Amino acid sequence: MAGTKTLLTLENFIGGKFLPCNSYIDSYDPSTGEVYCKVPNSGKAEIEAAVEAAREAFPGWSARSPQERAQVLVRLADVLEESLEEFAQAESKDQGKTITLARSMDIPRAVHNFRFFASSLLHHTSECTHMDHAGCLHYTVRAPVGIAGLISPWNLPLYLLTWKIAPAIAAGNTVIAKPSELTSVTAWMLCKLFYKAGVPPGVVNIVFGTGPSVGEALVSHPEVPLISFTGSQPTAEQITRLSAPHCKKLSLELGGKNPAIIFEDADLEECIPATVRSSFANQVRSYVQKACAEGAQILCGEGVDKMSLPSRNQTGYFMLPTVITDIKDESSCMKEEIFGPVTCVVPFDSEEEVIKRANNVKYGLAATVWSSNVGRVHRVAKKLQCGLVWTNCWLIRELNLPFGGMKSSGIGREGAKDSYDFFTEIKTITVKH
Repeated sequence: MAGTKTLLTLENFIGGKFLPCNSYIDSYDPSTGEVYCKVPNSGKAEIEAAVEAAREAFPGWSARSPQERAQVLVRLADVLEESLEEFAQAESKDQGKTITLARSMDIPRAVHNFRFFASSLLHHTSECTHMDHAGCLHYTVRAPVGIAGLISPWNLPLYLLTWKIAPAIAAGNTVIAKPSELTSVTAWMLCKLFYKAGVPPGVVNIVFGTGPSVGEALVSHPEVPLISFTGSQPTAEQITRLSAPHCKKLSLELGGKNPAIIFEDADLEECIPATVRSSFANQVRSYVQKACAEGAQILCGEGVDKMSLPSRNQTGYFMLPTVITDIKDESSCMKEEIFGPVTCVVPFDSEEEVIKRANNVKYGLAATVWSSNVGRVHRVAKKLQCGLVWTNCWLIRELNLPFGGMKSSGIGREGAKDSYDFFTEIKTITVKH
């Protein structure tokens, strides 16, 4: 029919092949609010096929030396980097983030994930002790766990998907990945590069669909002994329940309510731009309405300023950066994670006060502290109940060191050693001589 738009239709990637699905989910272009893509609405049958493919690929892939696996990861990084602009454009359109952010952070970081774990894989060491009186030598070895189930979120689609795939296959596992059904396009595009990079069929399988259909089938499958999940706390609770009968290894990276603590002696020229970037990175509206109902003041943004958009974007998912003040610590805006360009600004009088208030949330993922007083920086960072503290900076990551949260922000850590430990099983061997 004339004028009908052709929709992008994704397919599952199982055993090195693209396979169609019986039903599909609509995926929307957030800049227009219109359907532009069809995502497979997969279920148990597709997970069973993926498990079979991953099972068949495991012996050959796990038998390869670390050097051989590392070479494949490096090639995968290279071919992804060659397509950086194509992936950046797709990530921006599918997820809604700016093309500048996708081009400068998301896709380069995905490339780096493969290169980093290709390198770190070659530098792990084992333990060894000798008992002279017993004539025994003890040493440890690590082996891949088997089939890894990987579930990644919508906010950093390729960035976090590759953060899971890279260490899993580097360690010798085969994987079944489920990206968010809201942002699946770059995961599907990545599948096209596996053959070119020399990834054997079945080593990486990607099955698209919703949490209740695909996610639960993956998490509850008895032949998937390990689950790495990034997402919400309610979903993590369901994953824990489904995994419990099988005693699966779990890594759960959940939400955060990350305070930015700015002391009076902070370098504002450094602090303000970084805090603005960290505060206004994603999008949502209902929390602003809640804040108004609770008596808070909206300084700018939603409900205060008028937004002007081109006609084609009138039905898109846009929202003005919003600043809220005069808000109580008990407000939902201060307690709950807001995926939106919304920030709450509240004053404090002392170190002790701000530490207590910053810790008075159920989450404990990250925080930033801004001060020119080195002693204060160390004192405050030590007392904050979170897994990562940036001081006088934001989002500078050292991938060799652990990343993960405390309290309701999750279980486990990710990074060079932590990811290797998670994606392998350790065994102690004793030899009497």
